[in-house]
Amino acid sequence: MTAAVRAELARWPASLKVGSASFALIVLTGLFAPWLTAYDPYTQDLANFLQPPSWQHPFGTDQVGRDVFTRVLYGIRIDLQIGFLTTYVPMSYGLLLGALAGYLGGWFDTVLMRLLDVAVAFPFLVLIIVIIAILGPGVHTIYIAVFILAWTMYARLARSEMLVERGKDYVLAARTLGYPTSRVIFRHAMPNVINSSIVFSMADFVLNILLVSGLSFLGLGVEAPLPEWGAMIAEGRDFIFDAWWIATLPGLAIVLTGVSLSLIGDGLAHRLGQRQRSFL
Repeated sequence: MTAAVRAELARWPASLKVGSASFALIVLTGLFAPWLTAYDPYTQDLANFLQPPSWQHPFGTDQVGRDVFTRVLYGIRIDLQIGFLTTYVPMSYGLLLGALAGYLGGWFDTVLMRLLDVAVAFPFLVLIIVIIAILGPGVHTIYIAVFILAWTMYARLARSEMLVERGKDYVLAARTLGYPTSRVIFRHAMPNVINSSIVFSMADFVLNILLVSGLSFLGLGVEAPLPEWGAMIAEGRDFIFDAWWIATLPGLAIVLTGVSLSLIGDGLAHRLGQRQRSFL
């Protein structure tokens, strides 16, 4: 580790360090799930159904004898993959459209803002459910629905940031020097515009995991027998008084992941704010 890297890590706030470490641990646990458990997440063992937590089954077993700990570990792969894609794919083109609208203005800005007004006028979750009802439940339908709708907040954030940045001296100097519009936007303004979207993406990541879990709980998301956390909670709700671990422990996994991402978001907001003030 170089001195520059050590100096940068030393400037990280405690929330960013704790959040990054805990989230990295969650990711590694999901990646190395086959080596951390001896059970298969899909194999049923009816002779050992509804077993309470023990040394043999740390999180107990579910109603068909599957090891809950194993299914929670494999669920990390599913939930984090869906959360990552539904967060950063819409962020990429939402950020691009918002930055272009804020810098160029004119008819493009007007059309985009009216489109955003229409999208924001309807409840996000209701629109997601409507799209899923039309196309049918499943992971691919969730991707399509979120990709259609989730870019709007990033576009609004990027547009507002670009409206501020385009009037600053460095942008005016770049335009005076005759730099092309693409260079002014992407090389000079975008590094300052993207900060707020990066911070917001941490909260959006959590919300998308909760969205997928909620849709799976309602039977509109990931379908059985895939070990998705929301679907596991739905399977355990009928046994909540007799086998609390089936629904409770996947729920704790969602909570821990959400707390880790929230800490990262708080730390990034603090660190990026410090860096921006140091440039002033």
